[in-house]
Amino acid sequence: METGVRLELHRMLDRYALDEGLNRLLKEFVREKENENLVWSDLTRYVHFMLGGNSPLIDRAAAVTELVILLLDIVDDLQDQDNKEKPWMTGDPAVTLNALLALFAAAIGELGGGDPSASSRIGELLANSIHGQQADITRAVRTEEDYFAMVERKSGSLLQFACFMGYSLVPLTDAGVRAAIDEWAACVGIVAQIDNDVRDVQRYDRKNDLLQKKRTLPILFLLEDSREECPALDLFYEGAISEEEFLRSKIEVLEYVRDSGCIEYCQVIQSLYIDRAEELYRSIPAVSPWAERFMELIHPHSMTSPIV
Repeated sequence: METGVRLELHRMLDRYALDEGLNRLLKEFVREKENENLVWSDLTRYVHFMLGGNSPLIDRAAAVTELVILLLDIVDDLQDQDNKEKPWMTGDPAVTLNALLALFAAAIGELGGGDPSASSRIGELLANSIHGQQADITRAVRTEEDYFAMVERKSGSLLQFACFMGYSLVPLTDAGVRAAIDEWAACVGIVAQIDNDVRDVQRYDRKNDLLQKKRTLPILFLLEDSREECPALDLFYEGAISEEEFLRSKIEVLEYVRDSGCIEYCQVIQSLYIDRAEELYRSIPAVSPWAERFMELIHPHSMTSPIV
């Protein structure tokens, strides 16, 4: 994370987290986020600079991006009850809730005084992400169409938010360029989510989506033929057997995942979105060296969204 962005984040936390212990805890949360592969504030900054922007407010905007993503990341982990090693999962839940409220207050305070049209767009993007997250945690996905709609809202909207925080500070940016960046972000969000779903369906611990009875893209593929090819999976999803009984079929299920072609199918779908993302990127009039840094930071093959 850039020094200017870190200083802005600390300024925000000092302003809105008045309790010394809570302030210290939130700064620990920020340090934890810096260990991730994707630094969201860099995405905001690079979009801004590659479009020729030079706003003195860019570090502040990038810090708001980090703050909002941290808030949503913590909520996601609390909902899924995974990533148990994270500092927001190991402490007193009541204190973590207060930390979330402080982040929420900071987000409102920092975003509230800006351009009303920008605030409206940010609210729309974050509401879309929450809509997608709600569909995910309530297991509302039943078809591939449901899946892609959920992922575009849940993950794509967050990437669009990070990009918007950068390009909204570039005056007179062409509407077509903004639309291309928004669609690019949606494509990359889908690619990243599929990456996560492919990984999760191949593990056999609590993070395995099969144990959660999720219907991700690879699982939807598996369920098409599971009645004949892997009865234990079909019975588990129908509620006819318990999780304990399902776990007795671990080897059989993992072999079915490996041999079914679901991984290869997901890779084909990803390639379509990657091709579209690259086509969109080529249409954006980007300035060097920021264009190259942007693509190094956010490549469809390696991008990971926090809300998965």
